[in-house]
Amino acid sequence: MDSPHDIAANYDEEDFGGDIGFGDRPALIIIDLINAFTDPDTRLGSDVTSVLDQTERLLTAFREHDLPRYFTTVAFENSYGDAGQFIKKIPALQELRLGTEAVEIDSQLAPTDDERVILKKYASAFFGTDLQAELTTNRVDTLVLTGVTTSGCVRATAVDSLQHGYRTIVPANAVGDRADGPHRANLFDIDAKYGDVVTTDDVLVSLSDSV
Repeated sequence: MDSPHDIAANYDEEDFGGDIGFGDRPALIIIDLINAFTDPDTRLGSDVTSVLDQTERLLTAFREHDLPRYFTTVAFENSYGDAGQFIKKIPALQELRLGTEAVEIDSQLAPTDDERVILKKYASAFFGTDLQAELTTNRVDTLVLTGVTTSGCVRATAVDSLQHGYRTIVPANAVGDRADGPHRANLFDIDAKYGDVVTTDDVLVSLSDSV
């Protein structure tokens, strides 16, 4: 089996992982930092304290610069008829019922009245939502993605972000997963193919330089 160093070297040699960088109008997408995912005592939750803290830093900066901010949540009707095959694959998703505290944004990040909470049913923040229309209206060209999980909804949104033509930025310390292996593997893959994996500090510097 190849070592991590050998894999990284092979990708570099084959011209993967170019830098995209920031454009002129970034937006912050906070993915699924809802109570069901931030409470370690739930079936879906894990300890994402550091993710919340780093995301809060970014949210504060985007608010100060008056740049677009969006939150996402996942919630289903009591019948789960809107959950398709997703809920069969992940029965724990039954915790995510519309109108319950489980699907509310964690209080540490509490959205303000002018910040959208976009309801989704599947992994990507784009799939079946009006996010693309919102971003077009706000002339956004760069998406900074935070939240959970790196291997699920963050990755799916990163792929769709690229496919919709956005510069995609993922601060590694502002996203998280239930296990370190999937987290690291998906950050590696996102950085190789879909966006720039950076740090929260890198994003804050870029915001200060470009705004």
